[in-house]
Amino acid sequence: MSASTLPRPRTTPDTATPRRTGSRSNRTGPSSNRGGGFASKLTVNGLLIIGSAYMVVPVLWLVFASTKNAADLYGTSAYALGNFSLFENIANVAKQDGGLFFRWLGNSVMYAGVGAVLGSLISVMAGYAFDKFQFRWKDSLFGFVLVGVLIPNTATVLPMYLLASLVGMTNTIWAVLIPVLCNPFGVYLARVYSASYVPAETLEAARMDGAGPIRSFFSLGLPMMMPGYITIALFQFVGVWNNFMLPLVMLQDQKLLPVSVGISIWQGYSVPQPEFTPMVITGSLLSIIPLLVAFIMLQRFWKSGLTTGSVK
Repeated sequence: MSASTLPRPRTTPDTATPRRTGSRSNRTGPSSNRGGGFASKLTVNGLLIIGSAYMVVPVLWLVFASTKNAADLYGTSAYALGNFSLFENIANVAKQDGGLFFRWLGNSVMYAGVGAVLGSLISVMAGYAFDKFQFRWKDSLFGFVLVGVLIPNTATVLPMYLLASLVGMTNTIWAVLIPVLCNPFGVYLARVYSASYVPAETLEAARMDGAGPIRSFFSLGLPMMMPGYITIALFQFVGVWNNFMLPLVMLQDQKLLPVSVGISIWQGYSVPQPEFTPMVITGSLLSIIPLLVAFIMLQRFWKSGLTTGSVK
């Protein structure tokens, strides 16, 4: 029998149908994925735009309002430009009460700077100890730290005032500096960074080379945890800078007040004396400049080294 006379295999509908349905699914699948991806991107970008506007619009209003005098502030719309009076407003802020505003600003820089540097170092040391050391009641003590995270700072102001009054520490800078050195959230965050960035093998090698616990921390642990230290310091700096209740209760001398409490006092003056309103707004604008400087200066240290901590 020749090859031409052999029966040819026939294609049945059962074998042809899956090919057609498969090609149809390939045509409809990408379009549905593109539609779902567009909807998700639109939702995410919309939420980001709303969140950005929520944060930027008040600052933008502050910039526009600080360039107006009292008449234009009440006589023009929020984002309209009147007579440019920014430098005049800054001069009035500087002259008021003999330049007391810049004394308040310096106090805030001192409180926030010392609280950020020393308070973050204490938090990092405590978090490192909770992570790397074994001691009695370790878990119970860390549970107290977590409880401290849940307690709002305003709830502890009155007990701290009573304690400070017992030792005669009220109306001094120590009544503000000492409490801000304790940061339970910073301790919790430092323990997380210690577990992520400080390998146990590195500390074991340092121990075999004769390094003690303190030297191991400052030579190895702290440099590896530097991104965490910067992060905690930024949170601490902003928290102390915006702290209002503690200095309001602890301090009576106006020369010791931070800028947040000082501007609040001027705000009370602006009700019977409207000429204080431009100074309150301009002082509020000037008070956010140190925060911007701190974030800009520490941003590269915050981002750099996020992948460090591996065993080399």
